[in-house]
Amino acid sequence: MSKRNPFDFVKSVSYDKKDIMVDDIEEKAYQPFLTNKALSHHEDSIFFTNEMNIRYSVDNRLQYLFFLNTLRRRQRFSKWNKPYVSKKTRYYKTILSDKYQRGKRLWDYLIWKRISWIEEENEHWWK
Repeated sequence: MSKRNPFDFVKSVSYDKKDIMVDDIEEKAYQPFLTNKALSHHEDSIFFTNEMNIRYSVDNRLQYLFFLNTLRRRQRFSKWNKPYVSKKTRYYKTILSDKYQRGKRLWDYLIWKRISWIEEENEHWWK
């Protein structure tokens, strides 16, 4: 059998309630980080995922069985949060045709220069 998608395990522990981890290949395909992240978006499984994050050295099979036997049956699918990228950073990124980090650094630098210019211009107000 081919490697399983990490979200097959999430579906298995949360909705199907069937043990799909039958051999060592399945155990190697199980990724605890992705399972914990997917389940942590739901109120009823936050504490369970936190327990598994505390006990990160637990074997994959044991973590899978813990979720399988403790979570109630429910569909747990949600969109994951993505980092916010401002319009200005995207603008500088397109101008420079470079990476996001360089655009962000340039924007931070320009803001710092603008603030220092404002401070120099209005120095007489706070002396």
